[in-house]
Amino acid sequence: MNKLKTYLQGGDLRSIAKANTLVALVKTQKDFDALFQCLFTKDRLIVMRSADAIEKITRQKPLYLTTYHQDIIHLMNTAIDKELKWHLALIVSRLNLTVEERDTVWNTLANWAKNKTESKIVRVNSIQSLFDLADQDEVLKKQFNLIIRAIEVENIPSITTRLKRLNQAQPQHTNF
Repeated sequence: MNKLKTYLQGGDLRSIAKANTLVALVKTQKDFDALFQCLFTKDRLIVMRSADAIEKITRQKPLYLTTYHQDIIHLMNTAIDKELKWHLALIVSRLNLTVEERDTVWNTLANWAKNKTESKIVRVNSIQSLFDLADQDEVLKKQFNLIIRAIEVENIPSITTRLKRLNQAQPQHTNF
């Protein structure tokens, strides 16, 4: 883990340091497991950059997350820092969730999406994952549309842009 931390340290929260370099170095599940453990350090910079790298890696290799369902759900329920939430909101939709896990995740994402005190990035990423999860279930599609109706009246540019993109991607999926 110390070797990984050298890619994740330094600078401030506006920088991802060498997280992109680290993404290219993670070639095996063992490498990924070591990176995942960095999410549990007390250093906010390392946690943020680890989450960034994990989010990028799992776009192509979501199976690396297979053993981490409970850890990710736990992190979602305990996360305070917006930088971690940004990435968890996207990562969680890549999990193969049970119905119970999906319901727990759905509730957290819905709360993040509707919460006006959350960062705009957390809200937008939560909306994206809710959209992705809603694709699995007709009831969730209806819930998603209700959530969106409540949010869209806020007229927040980043949220409005994401909603337009989602509506263009799958107009039959959305009803807003």
